[in-house]
Amino acid sequence: MAQNLDAPNAVDSTPFVLARIVNAPRNLVWRAFTERECLAQWLSPIGMTVLPEGKLDLRPGGLYHYGLRAANGFELWAKWTFQEVTAPERLVYVLSFSDPQCGNTRHPMAPDWPMEMLSTITLTEKGEQTLITLQTQAINATASEHSVFNDGKSGMTQGWSGTFDQLDTFLADVEERSIVTERMLDFPREQVFAAWTQPKLLASWWGPKGFTNTFEEFDLRPGGHWRFTMHGPDGTDYQNLSIFSEIVPSQRIVFDHVSGHHFEVNAVFSEQAVGKTRLTWRMRFDSTEECAKVRAFVTNANEENMDKLQRCLETQGANCA
Repeated sequence: MAQNLDAPNAVDSTPFVLARIVNAPRNLVWRAFTERECLAQWLSPIGMTVLPEGKLDLRPGGLYHYGLRAANGFELWAKWTFQEVTAPERLVYVLSFSDPQCGNTRHPMAPDWPMEMLSTITLTEKGEQTLITLQTQAINATASEHSVFNDGKSGMTQGWSGTFDQLDTFLADVEERSIVTERMLDFPREQVFAAWTQPKLLASWWGPKGFTNTFEEFDLRPGGHWRFTMHGPDGTDYQNLSIFSEIVPSQRIVFDHVSGHHFEVNAVFSEQAVGKTRLTWRMRFDSTEECAKVRAFVTNANEENMDKLQRCLETQGANCA
């Protein structure tokens, strides 16, 4: 039987919804929501900081458990229990207040607040920007708890708006210390990914024009080392060491370059149409100053690198240098 929403005892379970457009690509915003080191820099009310004891297990059934501390020493704990993780588009989790032992607790300042809320974060590409849509609704709640939740929506708008302001600041900082190179390639995503992951192919095109490589170690797994010597056109040798942190087959490669200039490389392989791949190659440095020192050279060098990759793909690995 259909529920009569006009009945005196009807419960208003309308979700809280807030949307925000940020000036950052979707893959970066996804990382801001799903990496503990990123979340710690922006996901907190103004005036509170994230405690270092948190943990994140990004999978359905996994948890993000975190604590916040105010200047006066007051602590607040919460946890997300993930229901759906669809990178880089959609994150669904049950939000609840918690304690240092990861239990479920009541809101410390609102005892009639719902014990559990279902939150859905949707990320939609808008060119180089991203639309964030946050939807949260009370679940397994009493009529009184629904009422308190509805009365608190204006406060949620104010709180989340301030938090999104902090996200804007975090994303702007990341962009200022990043160099992004992008190329549309007329080759299937699996083929482009193979050129990054098969050592003989990678060695044949990696580096700017005129550079060649000798690989000493290539261990393609999280924590694995990529050790090689890059030979410059003037005969100078450059020793390189990188450590892989994430490998998502045919989708993403992330590694830290730890010799010389320190930076993180995040290569994303996006299928655009049958037989076409958009490769987005992002280098993130430790500071804006460090990034500024090398931006002009690296921007040009990366374009030369992309040209070599293009030729390598065209010849299927033969005479790719």
